[in-house]
Amino acid sequence: MNKIYSSAILLSLLMFSCKKETPPSPKPLEISVTTVLQQDVKLESEYTGQTFGQSDIQINPRVDGIIESMNFKEGSFVKKGQLLYTIDPLPYKAKLSEAEGVAAESQARLSKTKSDLDMITPLAKSNAVSQRELVSAKSAYSASLAQIKASSGSVQNARIELGYCQITAPISGLIGLSKVRVGDYVRPGPASVLNTISDLGDVRVRFTISEQEFLRLYREFNKPNSDLKGSGATVSIKLSDGSVYPQTGKVSFADRQIDPSTGAITFEAAFPNPDKLLRPGQYVKVALLTDIRKEAIVIPQRAVIEVQGIYQVYVVGNDNKVQMQIVKPGPAIKNGYIIEEGLKPGDKIAMGGTSLLKNGSVITPKNIQWQLGDPETVTAK
Repeated sequence: MNKIYSSAILLSLLMFSCKKETPPSPKPLEISVTTVLQQDVKLESEYTGQTFGQSDIQINPRVDGIIESMNFKEGSFVKKGQLLYTIDPLPYKAKLSEAEGVAAESQARLSKTKSDLDMITPLAKSNAVSQRELVSAKSAYSASLAQIKASSGSVQNARIELGYCQITAPISGLIGLSKVRVGDYVRPGPASVLNTISDLGDVRVRFTISEQEFLRLYREFNKPNSDLKGSGATVSIKLSDGSVYPQTGKVSFADRQIDPSTGAITFEAAFPNPDKLLRPGQYVKVALLTDIRKEAIVIPQRAVIEVQGIYQVYVVGNDNKVQMQIVKPGPAIKNGYIIEEGLKPGDKIAMGGTSLLKNGSVITPKNIQWQLGDPETVTAK
């Protein structure tokens, strides 16, 4: 009897030890949740642009000769009228001396012919000399007058050419690297460029817009109640390092024609450049305000899941259960999307960020305040 009782107790203990413990139910995932926003949104289109000085003046020689001196520091600011280059003046000094000599001879000849004419005129009146001699004296005097004018012009031209041997700055601005050195031979012509001076008071930025975009913007700007009026001409630029230039610019003009080879039209905007940060030749990203959406539905980009061209978000219900919702996104702006269909103001959506989130999951919401353009979200109090 004792054996049977002991065996029953042992069997009960073995059965109890082999029974599996029921695991506790998993805790709901803690997921960041934000509220769908409704606000006015300004949409900007981005274009590639290039910078130019307010004035970019090429320095060209106007006489030929050997560069005798450079009188500036490359890459420095120069003032209008400052001496930049000198060309060997000796040939032009000799030319001026020769012209002045010819002018002196012409002046002496004029004096002689004037004296001869003054002497022959009264004699011709008294028939002491023939009329032929009088006509000859008048012709000689007229020829001397013409020679004086020609020689004076030669002297003036020689002086101008001698002046061209000193090349001065036509404007104040930043001068670049010299294309020639002392001892180089230069000659006039459009292909002979010594240097370039840029006025950096304001900087011009040129960018192109497609013909279709131009037509849309033109019609929008000309609507009587257009939201773009008064604000659409303002542009901003982003530099090559990703930083935004602190000054805003204004569109100053558009080209007269559509480029038939590219189907685009060139625009130019002017930007203040007080710190001389912008230099000619920089490539920048130009942001132009092209649309204003009134009371747009806006959500974070990280909340949108895109699978084979279908965009979805997780909508959080009052019971903290998430349901997959297909949405139709509009333009992306900063860190958000404009949603055209599928959501309404006040909807709560999950921010996602985990593959464990499934349709129908119950979550522990972590409410955050999200704003368009914020680098980070902020936990709500």
